[in-house]
This record gives sequence, structure tokens and C-alpha cells, in this order.
Amino acid sequence: MKILICVATCLAVGYYSGEATQTSVHTWFLTLEKPFFNPPNWLFMPVWTALYIIMGVAAGLVWDKYELDKYEVKNALTMFAAQLLLNMLWSILFFALQNPMLAMFEIIVLLLIIYETYLKFRDISKIAGYLFIPYLIWVGFAMILNISIWYLNREI
Repeated sequence: MKILICVATCLAVGYYSGEATQTSVHTWFLTLEKPFFNPPNWLFMPVWTALYIIMGVAAGLVWDKYELDKYEVKNALTMFAAQLLLNMLWSILFFALQNPMLAMFEIIVLLLIIYETYLKFRDISKIAGYLFIPYLIWVGFAMILNISIWYLNREI
């Protein structure tokens, strides 16, 4: 049940992030110059859906260890909630506000918080830690993509 609650929460965040993205993905975003390694737009939804499900499973596994170490689990889940909110904020900054520079700074912080969450999850449940690795890699890639888009479209 804990896993289902966490997966549903992550998918809800993904839904609202997607709503923020829809505000300009088919308009403003199409006008931006993008690097050669920019994936096709259709790839983002299935990747993010899979990542939100995996993140939810990881959080549920950690939550399940609550009785073993309440302090560490609470700390890890607080970090998880923080990174989830930052994840949604990135979509708002980049797409809704159309501000790649601000989103670039935010995604650097997001990546650091995801890494800290990974470490905390790994210490509580090795499987939960491993499940966070694809998310960590994808957001690292997204950070490089964000920086590249900002650089290619900055005003000189």
C-alpha cells in the first residue's frame, strides 16, 4: 500500500509538471535552438512516466522501513519530497515561465538534492538506492540539455 501511495503521488506530480510543460512545448519551445543530442519530444512522456513510477516504488520501499529507523526514514522521505517539489518547479521555470537560465540554476540544485536522496535511500534500502540511479542519470542529462539550450539561445 505504501508503494501505491508513493507511486500515485509521483504520478500526480508528473501530471502537474506535464500541465506546466504543455503551456509552451508546442509553441515557444519549438522556436528554441537545441543541441544535436536533444531527444525527440515524444520520448519525454514515457521516460518521465517510468521514472515517476520507479521513484514511487523506491520511496515506498524506504517508507516500509519506518519502524526500523524512524529518524533516518523520515529524513530520507523529507529529502524525497523536497526533490519532488523541485522537479515540478523546474517545469514551471523552464516551460511556464519560459526561463531556461533560471531553470538551469534550479536543475543544478535539483540534481544535488536527488543525489542526496539517493544516498539516504541507499543507506536504508539498497534496492531503493539502485532504483534512483536512472532518475539521477536522466536529470544529469536534462541538466546538460538545459545548459545547452540556455547557451544556444542566450542573448549576447
